[in-house]
Amino acid sequence: MRALRRRLRKRFLRWTRGARSLGRDEYSRLADYHLHTRLCGHAVGEPEDYVRQAVALGLSEVGFSDHMPLLHTRDERLTMAPDDLPKYVEMIRDVQESTDEITVRLGIEMDYFPGRMDEIWDAAGPHRFDYVLGSVHYIDDWGFSDSRTVSTYKGRDPDEIYPRYFELFCEAVTEGGFDVMAHPDLIKKHGAETSLAIGDMYEAAADALASADVAVEVNTSGLRKAVAEIYPSLPFLRACSRRGVAVALGSDAHSPMEVGMDFDLALRSLKQAGVGEIATFNGRRREMRAI
Repeated sequence: MRALRRRLRKRFLRWTRGARSLGRDEYSRLADYHLHTRLCGHAVGEPEDYVRQAVALGLSEVGFSDHMPLLHTRDERLTMAPDDLPKYVEMIRDVQESTDEITVRLGIEMDYFPGRMDEIWDAAGPHRFDYVLGSVHYIDDWGFSDSRTVSTYKGRDPDEIYPRYFELFCEAVTEGGFDVMAHPDLIKKHGAETSLAIGDMYEAAADALASADVAVEVNTSGLRKAVAEIYPSLPFLRACSRRGVAVALGSDAHSPMEVGMDFDLALRSLKQAGVGEIATFNGRRREMRAI
């Protein structure tokens, strides 16, 4: 029954999307900090295409945060190759220099791997990013979020993988060195649910974010996945808001048409959680903007 409700909700969201677009004045107060490029192997379009879409919507600021190369393995459908990292930086720098209609930031999305972060940061070191998104896509080398391997959920107990995910999430917050934690309850992506007290996991994660002064991302891409929900869930976002955790906003766009997608629902979620401003970054310095 829950799966059916999700399918219906996802279909309804798709049908109504065109009628739910925000006005230019509302978009102008927002920033989309989670845009990908074709270099990751599972996105399409050139950076200029994403920027044109953002300008058309009325967004005042965007940030590209493509996937940092995986150093321990190579998968051309998941991340750019290590040799492509300078090319990615050059692509975004070129866009920054060629447009004066919108602010464009250079970010990166970096996976958290326990015991490997020094090596990963060394690889990122030569480049001056405006912000770094931290992500947990792997649970003990299991790539749980990969849509190509949904079948690997079979036989796994959600009551085991949920606590482990949030344990790694809290480790990433405190040890990863990130500016923002992306899609913070990504473990729900494919619809797996735990019977455990999920609220306790949210509270612990929010405590970690507040203690480390790391921002959390409100990411609308979950609305396009099986779960058909924003990351994070509203109770999780409220737990963050109660602790004063800063919030960034991202569409996780993998095509130009996904830029700013479902930001009307993101804005509603922010308001329901009592969040009145979003975080932007410049040279890894956080600045808050009223929405």
